[in-house]
Amino acid sequence: MIPYSRQQVSEEDIDAVVSVLRSDYLTQGQVVTQFEKAVADYCQAKHCVAASSATAALHLACLALELTENDRVWVTALSFVASANCARYCGAELDFVDIEASTGLISVAALADKLNQAALQKRLPRLLIVVHLAGQSCDMKAISQLCRRYDIRIIEDASHALGGNYEELPVGSCRYSDLCIFSFHPVKPITTGEGGAITTNNPSLAKRARLYMSHGIERDQSCFINKPTGSWYYEQQVLGYNYRLSDIHAALGLSQLKRLDKRTRERRELARCYQDALQGLPLSLLTTDHGNSAWHLFIIRVDKQERRALFEQLTASGFCVNLHYMPIPAQPYYVELGYDAADYPAANAYAETAISLPLFSGMNLEVIDQVVGEIHSFFRAKKTLS
Repeated sequence: MIPYSRQQVSEEDIDAVVSVLRSDYLTQGQVVTQFEKAVADYCQAKHCVAASSATAALHLACLALELTENDRVWVTALSFVASANCARYCGAELDFVDIEASTGLISVAALADKLNQAALQKRLPRLLIVVHLAGQSCDMKAISQLCRRYDIRIIEDASHALGGNYEELPVGSCRYSDLCIFSFHPVKPITTGEGGAITTNNPSLAKRARLYMSHGIERDQSCFINKPTGSWYYEQQVLGYNYRLSDIHAALGLSQLKRLDKRTRERRELARCYQDALQGLPLSLLTTDHGNSAWHLFIIRVDKQERRALFEQLTASGFCVNLHYMPIPAQPYYVELGYDAADYPAANAYAETAISLPLFSGMNLEVIDQVVGEIHSFFRAKKTLS
């Protein structure tokens, strides 16, 4: 089977990990610090906090903003469930914002309408979490302008988008947000095996995220609440978690980061080949109006009456296609909490028509020819039958 995405690990990556395995520190050494600096520099952000996963990073971002059960959080209706779960971990009240049909991204118009209604009802959110689906940045300037009117904080879930840019700045620069989250899962633009990171330009948010990341323990004497009793002294100041990234994982990420631009160029060229080869077929592609996509995913949309049959034909032909994603409010957990997916028609329409095609660094152009050939064959057969 040809997967929709997969990791690419080089001998240089393996050597970097082996070097850490032969060192004195497998975790809490200097490699994580080096990786954090490299990610911050790449994104042109002032701070980076590495974590054990993007889910952990999302939770840490909410904790850094001191989110509580008294707060409301709005999340893009279409994403992986972690984008919403992080707010629930803090006990916050959750609601969703529908997407823009042409992009799969949060609808700025829907957000504006929902904010106007919430302002009248005095039920404004404290935090908005937006998702850069498939590697394409949301329209962060427009979103920021809306949120600033009501003093709403913003988290970018950029799990797909490392290597992309918006307004000629890297995704993760946090020009229009408080914090930005990345994933380093194996199928993402770079991998640490499992892992994630937060970028931010706010030193207080970075410090709080780092405190919660490691059990809530503070070792910096200048930040102690009590007078230290000796050089061994440390304090648990909050109820934290073990969300640390190990040096083993960080070594892999640091090595992979060196090739990120090359891999992004490769995926962009593969996406262009798909775009050219799919012209004239009865399907649509997601538009990419806001900066340059990192092209983590290549998504097509077909008529909902045909989606299942095409999906099954591609799978039967050896291509592991996928759906990214079901609307979060359609998940049983959220239905049980009282959410109704019907309230988000664009997200529903997307989920009924979308297919993610294979796209990953190192993928042979012959794979595109084969995938597109199957799609052409499918529509030819449909035309003949009709």
